[in-house]
Amino acid sequence: MFIGGLQKNSLIDYPGKVSCVLFLSGCNFDCPYCHNPELANSSFPCFLSENNTSENKINENKISENKINDFLERRKGFLDGVVISGGEPTIQKDLVSLCEKIKRMDYPVKLDTNGSRPQVIKKLINRGLVDYVAMDIKTDPYSYSPLIQKDCNADDIISSIRIIMESTIPYEFKTTCIKPLVDINVIKNILNLIKGSMLYALQRFNNTGVLHPEFFRKNNRICNDDEIMYFKSVARQWVKKCIVR
Repeated sequence: MFIGGLQKNSLIDYPGKVSCVLFLSGCNFDCPYCHNPELANSSFPCFLSENNTSENKINENKISENKINDFLERRKGFLDGVVISGGEPTIQKDLVSLCEKIKRMDYPVKLDTNGSRPQVIKKLINRGLVDYVAMDIKTDPYSYSPLIQKDCNADDIISSIRIIMESTIPYEFKTTCIKPLVDINVIKNILNLIKGSMLYALQRFNNTGVLHPEFFRKNNRICNDDEIMYFKSVARQWVKKCIVR
């Protein structure tokens, strides 16, 4: 298990709960706008402070599971849940074991995922090891190649959407509004896949510390607020709730 970081306290990552966030290193996608490049590249682990500022990052040679377990035991009564994020958690072979340990401490678990490994998501849901799933939908699943992943299997993305929507746990889908990955036609294609879903979040882009800054040197890649609000006006007709972050 490659644990790349720990944010000790968060009020925004797990809806309605005070949580910590475990960041697992490594990712099978290459999103140009990824704001955790050190995790995507598995370059170094770090502890992230409560306010998650770069000045308060403490580099470590290794963040052990024992250290995480000790932290979670000490924070019982103060934390309401644990978020497992990344990188991409589902590529970690010990993810099921990690979730089992956290659940034995009576913490609800939220999983952040890119949806590339539907069978892992299904296993976690069926075993009651996750209580909330947040899945990124980067663009139309048939358009992931080449910017997101070379030779991406669109069927895996679509299968994950269906597994999540057919589950009985709370969930959300989210899309970061970056051109040319996102436009109104892409939004409509996504909405066709998630019609009737609980929550769809349209995310503004934060152009700091991204994985591929060179991607943003050509043309205007960032959707403005007018465009995003138009996407929301369309999306709210297809899903139970649509928000902008």
